[in-house]
Amino acid sequence: MTEFTKDDWVKLSQSVRIPSLQVIGGKAVDAASGETFESVNPATQQVIGSVPASSSEDVDRAVQAARTAFESGTWSRSSPEHRKSVLHKLADLISKNARELAVLESMDMGKPVEHALNIDIAGTAHFWHWYAEAIDKVFDEIAPTGQGDLAMIRRVPMGVVAAVVPWNFPLEMATWKCAPALAAGNSVVLKPAEQSPLTAIRMAELALEAGLPEGVLNVVTGDGPNTGMPLGQHMDVDVLAFTGSTQVGKLFMGYSAQSNMKPVWLECGGKSPILVFEDTADLDAAATLAAQGIFFNQGEICSATSRLFVEASIKDAFLDKLIEKASVYKPADPLDPATQMGAIVNTLQTDSIMRFIEDGKKNADLILGGQQLTIGQSSNFIPPTIFDNVTNDMRIGREEIFGPVLSVIPFKTEEEAVGMANQSIYGLGGSVWTSNLSRAHRVSDQLNVGTVSVNCVDAISAMTPFGGMKQSGFGRDLSLHALDKYTSLKTVWVKY
Repeated sequence: MTEFTKDDWVKLSQSVRIPSLQVIGGKAVDAASGETFESVNPATQQVIGSVPASSSEDVDRAVQAARTAFESGTWSRSSPEHRKSVLHKLADLISKNARELAVLESMDMGKPVEHALNIDIAGTAHFWHWYAEAIDKVFDEIAPTGQGDLAMIRRVPMGVVAAVVPWNFPLEMATWKCAPALAAGNSVVLKPAEQSPLTAIRMAELALEAGLPEGVLNVVTGDGPNTGMPLGQHMDVDVLAFTGSTQVGKLFMGYSAQSNMKPVWLECGGKSPILVFEDTADLDAAATLAAQGIFFNQGEICSATSRLFVEASIKDAFLDKLIEKASVYKPADPLDPATQMGAIVNTLQTDSIMRFIEDGKKNADLILGGQQLTIGQSSNFIPPTIFDNVTNDMRIGREEIFGPVLSVIPFKTEEEAVGMANQSIYGLGGSVWTSNLSRAHRVSDQLNVGTVSVNCVDAISAMTPFGGMKQSGFGRDLSLHALDKYTSLKTVWVKY
């Protein structure tokens, strides 16, 4: 691709088609009620378009379409080679339409368009390719039995999968759920966040173009009470996968108990620690990635390293470097390719972050940022914000903020650092910086989190599982382990 300028992105934003209908049974349809809700660009406060406001009736239609497609076998019983070919075609179409998808993503939730293009959309295509290739690489098993018995252990698709995904990485998070679910032969009903529905609809359109049978991937747009809850309570949904807040994750567990006991896989909130020890070999690199770990994507990342534990002997020197590195993240127009920090997703989230900041000012030392900015017609901009001398009992040190706010907590000993890092209801990710190999392993063993990144931050790969412990949930996205969520084990015992 040739390099796009700001003017190019602006022109594309003005001409791009805005998806306005959900996809059910392979057809673009309105909500049964005819009601809609507006999609608003948080960077401009301008209405981009409107999409259907789904209700339980729409959820019923989508689940029925998914069930009919599953039972027909056009996808669920198709050959691995066929499913692999279709998912590869979808990945290629995503790459082919990358700029369109990137500008929709940027306009919908405020992130820098170059980040959307080079990280979100590129990652989305990669994950679709990866799971396409996995389809004919995962084998069933034969159990060791006596002569005259053959015990086969087969992976079979669950049936209808409901996927409820967040707004911070709309298309990529949808892919983390849909790609392994479809690779395994399931049908899917996808509910994107109401703040960011556009690219999910477009992906469903591209999936049909790639050859995915009608009804295999359905997208319903709406809010939690009217769309998410009916999905969670639906008696004909076989499994539900969710990424979002811990509070809503608990609701979905309740919905399962109230309905058909469907498995619910949760990837929820986080308050991830980053531990920087005195023996860190490269403090510049540590500062660069510490800034990235909390300020990238406006801090709207469940695994953001929002608690910085830094050894007291190097704290002042490290904070000087960190403040310098944070200067890269200046809120600006998301359609400018130079922008490294965009808008907060909406006014509600902006107000929530500012309440945390005001609370932090009462208890800790504000050393950077802390103000709400107005750029153009929008006040949904918050610069990198750092509080020093935070403790775990403060709200800013304890609760998930989901914004560009870093809490600095000094420590004197390794034992103290690990103890404070584990004092959290969350256990999603963690980062450890040290040049001591024994310490790296020792601390990694003791941190109660799903992923420990040593001398890096938030290490994510298609090859390794992503998920947490404690109230960060127990689901795992990515890697071959993700297929476990969307398949059942069936034993077939043959006596001969």
